Amino acid sequence: MNKPAKNLPGRPRNLQSHQAILQASLEILSEVGYERTSIDAIAVRAGVSKPTIYRRYKGKEELIASAIESFREEVIIPDTGCLWDDIDALIENAAQITLSPLGRQTVAMIISSASTSPQFAEIYWTKYLQPRRQAFAIVIERAKVRNEVNADLDPSLVFDTMSGIMLYAQIFQPQTEPWQVYVRRAIHLLIK
Repeated sequence: MNKPAKNLPGRPRNLQSHQAILQASLEILSEVGYERTSIDAIAVRAGVSKPTIYRRYKGKEELIASAIESFREEVIIPDTGCLWDDIDALIENAAQITLSPLGRQTVAMIISSASTSPQFAEIYWTKYLQPRRQAFAIVIERAKVRNEVNADLDPSLVFDTMSGIMLYAQIFQPQTEPWQVYVRRAIHLLIK
């Protein structure tokens, strides 16, 4: 005898509400910063109730991290057959995401928020940075197989250094060359 399907409590999640929550989070975040962003303000802007938000997220840190992730592109693992072409693809992808006005605001907010909120920093590390570090490690491991880099090259250290260079160049724009050229040149010093 077949058992009847069990109904789950509450209403099913509405994709439109979910998108409205993420959009409202990004808008408010860019307007007032992380510390002054509240679940109340997000709920009002998104046109949903606070319980609707709390059914999806444990708190502000998790919601903001998800909103930022929704703004970002999927993890891309280029495989051109050449390390420098792969790195160029990664640099170009980063430029498209972070050099726009919203991208600049988002990066500034991430740095500020991660500096003042260990919970936000942990969630952002887990949801955003770790998957990208792991994807980058694949690029480096392929380069090792092709003998393009030393076998002992540490992919995590290269990723962290590359990220630092990108952030620095975003804040202090290179004056004599495009951002992408500056970043590539700096990474070339690291990987020879």
